[in-house]
Amino acid sequence: MAKVFIESSNIISSLGFTTKENIENVLAEKSGVLIYDDSSISKTPLPLSRIDDIQLNKELVSIDSPELYTRFEKLCILSLQKTLAESKIDITDKRTIFILSTTKGNIDLLDKTKENHFDKDRATLWKAAEVIADYFKACNKPIIISNACISGVNALILGKRLIDEGSYDNAIITGADVLSKFVVSGFQSFLSLSPTLCRPFDINRSGLNIGEGVATVILSKNEDIITDQKIELVDGATHNDANHISGPSRTGEGLFLSINNTLKNHNITIDCISAHGTATPYNDDMESKAIMRSGLENVPVNSLKGYFGHTLGAAGVIESIISIEALKQNTLIKTLGFSDFGVAEPITISDKTEKRELKTLLKLASGFGGCNAAALFVKHV
Repeated sequence: MAKVFIESSNIISSLGFTTKENIENVLAEKSGVLIYDDSSISKTPLPLSRIDDIQLNKELVSIDSPELYTRFEKLCILSLQKTLAESKIDITDKRTIFILSTTKGNIDLLDKTKENHFDKDRATLWKAAEVIADYFKACNKPIIISNACISGVNALILGKRLIDEGSYDNAIITGADVLSKFVVSGFQSFLSLSPTLCRPFDINRSGLNIGEGVATVILSKNEDIITDQKIELVDGATHNDANHISGPSRTGEGLFLSINNTLKNHNITIDCISAHGTATPYNDDMESKAIMRSGLENVPVNSLKGYFGHTLGAAGVIESIISIEALKQNTLIKTLGFSDFGVAEPITISDKTEKRELKTLLKLASGFGGCNAAALFVKHV
């Protein structure tokens, strides 16, 4: 089985338009979540994580005919373009596969109160992926992963497996979702949105913040082309706990199995965990149970939702990149918004940004429908 490495990456979010900008702002403990009063998204003001449209419009000069693309597509194209500019991988090569991770894609095109000039099939995920792939003249038909909030981690795992089995040498994964009334109203119907900055794993947590973002990661088995610190995607697993359409297993069964199947073939010590950490009552409790059942209660755990909000299909990709960058810098990231411990099991929440020798990272994700995922990253020293 081939070793699979992170070859290059990009993040576009409320905290910047490059991976470097984003990690610098996270390590400075800056949140991209602000209160917005925008009636096109919500009838009431909400804390949201939004990409700066003024900066976006400046960046779009690098894209050919941007008027031909939706905001979602433009963000994906821009992130891909930035990543490929720093990469040695050719997206037009038949040995390279493009994977799009998203939960909603161009869902805003279904809003009949807004005029648009796009064909109605652009609202389908397959068409949006095709448009993005065609912009770069990708050789292969794109693959779409839309599995609720584990989509990003799921896409990374799939990319590795396709390389492992010999189907491809490289996998380009882009995770993206944008803010829309459809998305916000859905979470409002669950009464799951916090009126303030979210507080993962905190006793006073009151819900999540919605965010938007796009991130791209290129995986490759070609170790020789990597000039930066080498980070290997070693393994990953997904499981469904089959509990409820929106509520996670009360025992953390699906996430526990994901962790167990990710780690069982590796005699390895985990140095840090990037949790899903939505700051909702059931998710955070469930994660604490799964981590405890896996014997990882003494491993520092953080949530990045206080920095980016919950970016849905982009979350697993954005949070993996940020955690990998922190791994390179031997830095534990503070769980922004956390102050008073408040989950079911006594796990170790990272409550400050600090230097520590780190080699291994476990990324977790969970989502509606009972889906769960875990991915293991190791730094080569």
